[in-house]
Amino acid sequence: MGGVGEPGPREGPAQPGAPLPTFCWEQIRAHDQPGDKWLVIERRVYDISRWAQRHPGGSRLIGHHGAEDATDAFRAFHQDLNFVRKFLQPLLIGELAPEEPSQDGPLNAQLVEDFRALHQAAEDMKLFDASPTFFAFLLGHILAMEVLAWLLIYLLGPGWVPSALAAFILAISQAQSWCLQHDLGHASIFKKSRWNHVAQKFVMGQLKGFSAHWWNFRHFQHHAKPNIFHKDPDVTVAPVFLLGESSVEYGKKKRRYLPYNQQHLYFFLIGPPLLTLVNFEVENLAYMLVCMQWADLLWAASFYARFFLSYLPFYGVPGVLLFFVAVRVLESHWFVWITQMNHIPKEIGHEKHRDWVSSQLAATCNVEPSLFTNWFSGHLNFQIEHHLFPRMPRHNYSRVAPLVKSLCAKHGLSYEVKPFLTALVDIVRSLKKSGDIWLDAYLHQ
Repeated sequence: MGGVGEPGPREGPAQPGAPLPTFCWEQIRAHDQPGDKWLVIERRVYDISRWAQRHPGGSRLIGHHGAEDATDAFRAFHQDLNFVRKFLQPLLIGELAPEEPSQDGPLNAQLVEDFRALHQAAEDMKLFDASPTFFAFLLGHILAMEVLAWLLIYLLGPGWVPSALAAFILAISQAQSWCLQHDLGHASIFKKSRWNHVAQKFVMGQLKGFSAHWWNFRHFQHHAKPNIFHKDPDVTVAPVFLLGESSVEYGKKKRRYLPYNQQHLYFFLIGPPLLTLVNFEVENLAYMLVCMQWADLLWAASFYARFFLSYLPFYGVPGVLLFFVAVRVLESHWFVWITQMNHIPKEIGHEKHRDWVSSQLAATCNVEPSLFTNWFSGHLNFQIEHHLFPRMPRHNYSRVAPLVKSLCAKHGLSYEVKPFLTALVDIVRSLKKSGDIWLDAYLHQ
């Protein structure tokens, strides 16, 4: 096996009882290729090249941390660390040399240390413990809205006014279901991961008609590398929209597939109205078929069966299809505005290899809290806290927020909080700014 400064061939698993080989970051850096991935967790070096395909979160998620220190991501994503470490043991090939820093590159070691102390303090304060009453109420009010919408049509008939009101109620129910399945996907409700997964399948499948596996596959990548091209699916939207650094790149290369200087206008036509109805529906179905997620397909089918059987007697086939489209379009508006108000106006670009805290803060901001905003956004207005502590139950974000704010102040990091309406308008402003940057680069470079 290769020691420090001796790269050598592919390393094998460390032998039990034998001294661990040591590696320097220069050696580790060379193992960030397809089929050849190493990563570092708690100063131990693991070869995940062959195991990545079996990673429950997907090979892309764990592969995004190739040749990096993934300690904070490891702790952020996993509920039972001792259980997960059992799967890491056969992949162990060595450890960092004593003289090597825990992170590669010019990272703020004190910030990393302070954040880990903050994470421990949050655990000591029981901020990772969920309130059963809180989440039972959330599920209850979702189900109540589903019943209320049906009763409106049953009692008042399928006229325009009852139908519009029922569609609005169902859209809110669907929005709140997004939030609840999001909580379950992050394992922030039940202490056992399996219970979270089963409950997420019910909420995502039966209440929404989507695949839980599909959502986790794309969403966990977003959390691992927020606003990073080709790693965060939420910002890999070119050539339809240009965000961040892609504006200059497209401009310099004279690429003009769409009038990008007008993207803040056509955003209203194809962004909020169609994301859930078209993009998510197609992507979700393709994922279930290609990845053979037959259980998720059955769960999704149960949603469509329930929805169409419930409303078919009132509307007939054309009417129930129109009603479904109306609900999805309304829901899609909620999804785009609420989930992107914290991200699109922030830094978007290529991989910078920052530490966990810096990378999350560069890509997120908060929106001023209120009872309405907290409920309506599913507490995603606390996006900074959510990204730093993705497993934390959302009702505890307000309690950890002052600690996060103090950490940012100590290290001179931006802790940005906006009014709700300003955050929404900033999405459009950001699109316009990116379009103007593209046009300038297109015309003058």
